Order: sequence, then structure tokens, then C-alpha cells
Amino acid sequence: MRRGTLVRWGVPIAAAAVIGAAIGAGPVIAAVSGEPVLPERSAEQLLADAAAATSKEGGIPPMSGTVQQTASLGLPALPQGMGGASSPLSLLSGSHEVKVWYGATDKLRVALPTQLNETNLIVNGDQAWYWDSATNTATKLTIKAPAGKQQAAPTPQPTDLTPQQAAQRVLAGVDEHTAVRVINTAEVAGRSAYQLVLSPKDEGSLVQEVRIALDGETYVPLQVQVFAKGSAEPAFQVGFTQVTFTPPAAENFTFTPPAGAKIEESTLGEAGLGQKAEEHADKTTDVADKAKLVGEGWTSVAVVPFSLSDLQSQVPEGSEGADASAMMDSVLKSATPVSGTWGSGKLIKTKLVTVLLTDDGRLLAGAVTPEEIIKAAGTK
Repeated sequence: MRRGTLVRWGVPIAAAAVIGAAIGAGPVIAAVSGEPVLPERSAEQLLADAAAATSKEGGIPPMSGTVQQTASLGLPALPQGMGGASSPLSLLSGSHEVKVWYGATDKLRVALPTQLNETNLIVNGDQAWYWDSATNTATKLTIKAPAGKQQAAPTPQPTDLTPQQAAQRVLAGVDEHTAVRVINTAEVAGRSAYQLVLSPKDEGSLVQEVRIALDGETYVPLQVQVFAKGSAEPAFQVGFTQVTFTPPAAENFTFTPPAGAKIEESTLGEAGLGQKAEEHADKTTDVADKAKLVGEGWTSVAVVPFSLSDLQSQVPEGSEGADASAMMDSVLKSATPVSGTWGSGKLIKTKLVTVLLTDDGRLLAGAVTPEEIIKAAGTK
């Protein structure tokens, strides 16, 4: 994984925000059954438990473990040799492993091992480092909090590397458009867990349901599964395969660049980490100002001014750029020409996401059916 990829992976801060969303349909009483046996809890109670477990006062308890992420989104296959294990594009398919150590809100380590190399993000108080063994580069980070409230998609993304990250995204969007229930308990990473199920009420969503496994003792999210309509297996899943709720050893959060390593400095903030963050910041802000959201809840569609030339200009240089360019070419070849009173464009559909790139310079994306996104294209 190259130095500039951290922004595209996303930074997996393993501390979910307080979950305070109300259940529009009121409390849904659980009929918890099967093995393992846990005390009966309603969906409303479990949301409150999760909020308490991640509150500023308490926070997620110290823990460490191994997370596996699996994605099967139905994207066209990359050309041979493209999208290696260290590429962020590899997150769009197959299985990937992440190791996590969490001591407190200011003590975190995330390691992404590959066959021959390893990258590490280490946060210890006011010290933060990103280590890439492949390039023998240690980057000292300055972390800046994002300005303002950031709008996020309601469904988990491939860049969500931990169950906490994915659960935070989903639970923050629980509203009147969501049906919530509790199903039978499960065992995740050897621990008893409750299973919350969130289902879109609108038929226009491609999502059938999202299952969140909450630890039966700590209520920390252990696994998140996203099921597409018509699929028996999850299209996206991230969960612990091994987890321990004990304080990690202090040495897990210390880092000294090895002798001979290249030392660099970078800022991680609203624009992300990477060599081109500054030069893209103005354009990103301009696009964000012009972006709009059509619809509500699970069937909301993001609309941004974009063209194919814009898309191609965002491809980075080097091998990662080759991967991105190959993926883009492969996806565009699978696109379906569509038209309507709004104009014409190219439609790309996966199990969970539909994208429309219009000829008049717009990009529409959402976890919705093609009919919904074409309807959104006609909305001014």
C-alpha cells in the first residue's frame, strides 16, 4: 500500500460516535431465542446500550482483535495483474484482514498485513505515525478534525475497515424510513451477540437488510453484514474473527522509525492524507458546495457535477493509477446507455449501488434501483 492510499482506505478510528437515533416505529420487542442464550432486549434498548457503550464518558472498552472484511458487489473483474492486495481497489472484492488494537480514544493501532509487507497506523496521544514497510517510509501525522457536520451514505462502504466504523454509519441513519427488529442471537469471534436487523421501508432500495451483531456483554459492534435484495449471502461484511476485551500492551502504541527509513510529514484532516490533498482541496470544496441529495433515507441519491474527463483527471499516477484506470475502463464497458426527458447517460448497477453518469455533466449515485436513480435524474 503506497503512502497516498490512506485517504482512500479511510482512517478506521475504532470509536463509534454516540448513537442517539430514535426508532420511528417505536420499540420493537425482541424474541431472542436459540443459542447462545442472552437476556431479552428490545431494539430500542439495544440502541441505547450501544450509545452508552460508545459515549464520551465511557467509550469503547480497551480491546484488540483481527477483523475480516469480505465484499462481493458484483463489479466487473479487474484485468489480470491489476488491483493487488495492497491496493484500495482490492477492497471492492474478495476477503481482507485488518488487525486492531484499541486502548483509548487517543491510543489506537491498525495494521494491514499483506503477503510480503505491512502498513501501520499508530496513534498515541499527540503522536501519530503511518508506517509503510514496502517503501520503508514513516510518515509523521498531524491530525485535524473535519470542519462542520459531514454528510455520509447510510450504507457501509468498502473503506469501512472495522465493524464499529460500519455500524456507526448505519446506526446514525436510523429514522422513520427504517424498520428495526432483533432476531436470534449469534456467536461472533467466540462471543455471544445480539443481532439487530435494519431494513429499508422503501422498495426502491437495493438493500434487503443490514445485520449488526452487538457483543452480549459490552454491546460493542462485532460484525456488520449487508444483504442485497435477492441474495442469500451478504454482499458486504466486516467482522471480528478474534477479539479480546483486555487492555493491549503499551508497546503496541509505540513507534520508532527504523534506522534508514525515509521520514516524511503530512496532515490528516478534512481533505485526507496524501501528496495531492492540497491541490485537490479547492476543487473538492467547490464540488461539495454544488452537491445535493435527492430523496430521503435509504433511497436518497447523491448528485454532484461531474464528467468523464473529471473522473479521469482524478486518477493518481503510478501503479495505483493504473489499477484505478483499469477498473474505470472495465466498469464503463459494462455500462448501459439510458435516456429520458432529462437527457442521456450511462448506467452502472452493482448488487448494492447504482450510478448514473449523465451526458450533461452530472454523477448520480445511491443504493437504489435504476428506476429510482433515473427518476432522480429528472429532479431539478
